[in-house]
Amino acid sequence: MRSLQLARELAASEHDRLVYEGWILYDTGHCEEGLRKAEDSIAIQRSFEAFFLKAYALADSSPDPSSSATVILLLEDALTCPSDRLRKGQALNNLGSVYVDCGKLDHAADCYISALKIQHTRAHQGLARVHFLKNNRTSAYEEMTKLIEKARNNASAYEKRSEYCDRELTKADLHMVTKLDPLRVYPYRYRAAVLMDSHKEGEAIAELTRAIAFKADLHLLHLRAAFHEHIGDVAGALRDCRAALSVDPNHQEMIELHNRVNSQEP
Repeated sequence: MRSLQLARELAASEHDRLVYEGWILYDTGHCEEGLRKAEDSIAIQRSFEAFFLKAYALADSSPDPSSSATVILLLEDALTCPSDRLRKGQALNNLGSVYVDCGKLDHAADCYISALKIQHTRAHQGLARVHFLKNNRTSAYEEMTKLIEKARNNASAYEKRSEYCDRELTKADLHMVTKLDPLRVYPYRYRAAVLMDSHKEGEAIAELTRAIAFKADLHLLHLRAAFHEHIGDVAGALRDCRAALSVDPNHQEMIELHNRVNSQEP
């Protein structure tokens, strides 16, 4: 934020200043105001940043699905303007994501491939998603492997690749995620679910307990409470329910689980 504020103060032109003001407004949650700044800047001079900002702001400020067509046009306009390789790659990656959301998978793949040609490595993840949506899990897995090879020690890439393979490879990838970043929650939840499926209830609960030790969020507490209920540990289930409800007293699923378990208490 301080960098944007400094850039605004040092802006060499009015259209640049408007873009920086627009990003500041966007980053502080004022999407519609940011959108207007982008439009004002475009009225003065067409530029990559102004079109890019307008596309971002419109996507966030308009719930209407039909706005996707306008976002696509704005990103295409941005790509016709001069910019550096990094920003072009981001625009292509974003355009691919919009195409995916619209179900235009071939168009999305073209965007991701173009982004990869200018070395925007994150596009491997988008292309993997396209392969997966086309029911080609093998290609999706291979695409994520390319990302992992380029972005070493990337826990999120291993986590994403785990979605595109069989159970044993998934477990191996999620083990690597925990090794690289022990504070990512999803691997613990997955392992706990697998252990419950294998009727290893105690180990499943222990796996969740490891995650709750550093992030006691509602989803983890709800899952552990349900596991406690499953094995007949009423006291353990009630503790988790009450802990979760102290965070969100209006969480309907937790209220229902608490009431059900509470009725079992002697």
